[in-house]
Amino acid sequence: MDRTSYDVIVIGLGAMGSAGVFHLAAAGRRVLGLDRFQPPHAFGSSHGRSRIIREAYFEHPAYVPLVCRAYELWAELEKNSQRQLFVQTGGLMIGPPDGVLVTGARASAEEHNLPHELLSSEKIRARFPAFQPGPEMVAVWEPRAGILLPELIIQSHLELAAKQGATLRLNEPVLAWEATRTGVSVSTSTGFYKAARLLIAAGAWTSSLLPDLRLPLTIERQVLFWFEPQHSSQPYSNLFHPKTCPIQIWEYSQRRFFYAFPDLGDGIKAAIHHQGEPSSPDTLRRDVAPDEIETMRSLLNRFLPTAAGSLNSTAVCMYTNTPDEHFLIDFHPRYHQVVIASPCSGHGFKFSSVVGELAAQMLTEQQQKLDLTLFRISRFLENDHARPV
Repeated sequence: MDRTSYDVIVIGLGAMGSAGVFHLAAAGRRVLGLDRFQPPHAFGSSHGRSRIIREAYFEHPAYVPLVCRAYELWAELEKNSQRQLFVQTGGLMIGPPDGVLVTGARASAEEHNLPHELLSSEKIRARFPAFQPGPEMVAVWEPRAGILLPELIIQSHLELAAKQGATLRLNEPVLAWEATRTGVSVSTSTGFYKAARLLIAAGAWTSSLLPDLRLPLTIERQVLFWFEPQHSSQPYSNLFHPKTCPIQIWEYSQRRFFYAFPDLGDGIKAAIHHQGEPSSPDTLRRDVAPDEIETMRSLLNRFLPTAAGSLNSTAVCMYTNTPDEHFLIDFHPRYHQVVIASPCSGHGFKFSSVVGELAAQMLTEQQQKLDLTLFRISRFLENDHARPV
């Protein structure tokens, strides 16, 4: 058996790549997965112990069918891996009634007939006493929202892929790839491989693998914080336990957001969404400055005061952003044997199960039932880049 020739090679085994390898292996393809690190790891965009999943998608209603399919696939992955990977908490999208968060979440919920409820500031405070929204704020409540466990999910996808015959080569950076008459070839730090098809799911390293396309991607440093909740007169478990405290996103100023999680045992996780400093994947600053901690603490003191106790820990990750903050899921504009699926602008993990399935369908020429028009690469390319060969 030729150990250097495959049906499909997958570059990058984070959220999207690990799901892609799994679905390709499940479809009976000979697949090779490559990663420059050993996933799950803390050097990219798929760590941090928890990720939000939500249906009333304020970014665009077109995401809702994808996330509904993702829910089904997460349930299947839980069953197949025999691990809990999802914690249902419900979710609140909190902000001014005319802000992009609330209006967008309402539009998605109404267009797709999703269960939801609009709460006034008084109702938010009454139902969730730890929350202190301003009197002008309202919230969209969605009951199916919750938490995904990213490291366990990546581990589960990769373990199941390996059981179904996938070859995984870790700590092996890809140096170059090229299209050939029969498919693609990929060279790494230690090997050379051939395949009929290629999936590029390299996250923050996408641009370095596609320099000819000059994609307008930017890397943004993001800081995650875990705070110990303060003591209060109300029992701690009633304030921040996942059974009683939902995930939440706050639009605290016009188009400025932060999000927070209930306590999963290591404190209240919170982070500012976007607004991070520009960076690159190989020079990311991983230390967290005191002023960054205080900025996050001040937001908690304003809206979640009992969550702003002592700092337990921090982590740094990356967003790989497109100009419109929508995904890229598409064939390479010149090579139909290559699929690009990765830059997700900081809101992609919840979709990784379905993006992996879609990428596998694209690479195996299966019919796709979900609309990917919003994620076409052509919106960022000049016409002379878009000629397939």
